[in-house]
Amino acid sequence: MTHFDIIIIGSGGGSKITRPAASLGLKVAIIEKDSLGGTCLNRGCIPSKMLIHPADIIQEIKEASKFDIHIDKTIKVDSKKLVKRVSKTVQEESSSIEPLYEKNPNITYFKGCAEFTENKVIRINNQRISADTIVIAAGARPYIPNIEGIESTPYWTSTEALKSTEIPKRLVVIGGGYIACELGYYFQSMGSKVTFLVRSECLRPEDDDIKEEFHKTFSKSHTIIKDASPTKINYIQNKFIISYSCKNTVHEIEAEQCLMATGITPNTDTLKCENTDISLSKSGYINVNNTLETNIKGIYAFGDIIGRYFFRHSANFEGDYVFNRHIKKSISKNIEYPPMPHAVFTNPQVAGVGKREKECIAENIDYYCGINAYKDSAMGMALLSDHGFVKLIFQKNNDRLIGAHIIGKEASNMIHMLIVAINLKATRQDLFNMIYVHPALPEIVRNAVRNAKKDK
Repeated sequence: MTHFDIIIIGSGGGSKITRPAASLGLKVAIIEKDSLGGTCLNRGCIPSKMLIHPADIIQEIKEASKFDIHIDKTIKVDSKKLVKRVSKTVQEESSSIEPLYEKNPNITYFKGCAEFTENKVIRINNQRISADTIVIAAGARPYIPNIEGIESTPYWTSTEALKSTEIPKRLVVIGGGYIACELGYYFQSMGSKVTFLVRSECLRPEDDDIKEEFHKTFSKSHTIIKDASPTKINYIQNKFIISYSCKNTVHEIEAEQCLMATGITPNTDTLKCENTDISLSKSGYINVNNTLETNIKGIYAFGDIIGRYFFRHSANFEGDYVFNRHIKKSISKNIEYPPMPHAVFTNPQVAGVGKREKECIAENIDYYCGINAYKDSAMGMALLSDHGFVKLIFQKNNDRLIGAHIIGKEASNMIHMLIVAINLKATRQDLFNMIYVHPALPEIVRNAVRNAKKDK
């Protein structure tokens, strides 16, 4: 059995520790069962955005006529070339990681599935390795609900959808979260007729005003069936026949493809955590304390597998903390999360940071809001905006910005000035005192500040 100073399971978020730990002179083992780079690089954020950007271009072309620009020719997309280019770029990026490990004498790369045999011992490819420090960043995978017949069908998860060079004529998306909406938007832009079967509503965690605006706008180009629970899936003559119940009535829908986007499940089962004393939640996520340490001294976990946040940027933040707190030992404080931002790359885009209005109500926070529509701004007029707004939430007793939510063009970029504002504990007056470039989109933020009325 080979002993290392540190074993890292997972090369996505785990990349925040692997080479930095080796640079300290530590003997490091990195274990990855799939392609190096993790979910984000290979089957998540990066390939999806590389596909969604062309979708955005297509939407711009489709809407050109409202600017008196008339494009007579039909839009033709070489989907095979597009997807192959994206896949090639991702593969090259992933392949560039292993040579960096090979060049470093302190790093040993193991390709395979890590399985615990006891608390500090891992079996990998019939070899046992151990370490005093183990970091688990093994992530999560798509969750597949128990629907009758599903296992005998060639359904997609996000992994297959991102690599498909074929655009189905009709696509049923089961789910209404971030991944469902982003991929549904991509395929709709490429020519699919997309129907969402949603148990409750799309983008359920968002602020209520955002969800309402999103549904109103998104449903103009996508079919959204709320309160729908799939009960049976058949695959006959190259077509999916999906039965679902909605308002106590059973319906059927046919499609060439079905995308399962009903959430994720942690990869703890593949790690054989039952052979250890590692504490898991009822949902299978690893329990960690306020320093991201498990109940076993020297074993740490972060990223999707601990079930706190499900973003690459949150995993990066946690990975940096684990390295500095437990490996480099340059800090001794507990982890403190700043307000966690997010964005949904659909059309319209959605982004947010800080408190939602319903959270303020639940937590008895005295607050007030300022809202401004895109159309009620100079750039909004130039864009001929017919949807979208900025919503700001301020705490009454000190006028601090505690929440910001945006739906509309460039929301994922617009949100960053408000991330800064919340982290710096900026007040309404601070935002009001700024000079905003005219006629840039952030003037919508300024107008929302102006519209905030404390006495309401």
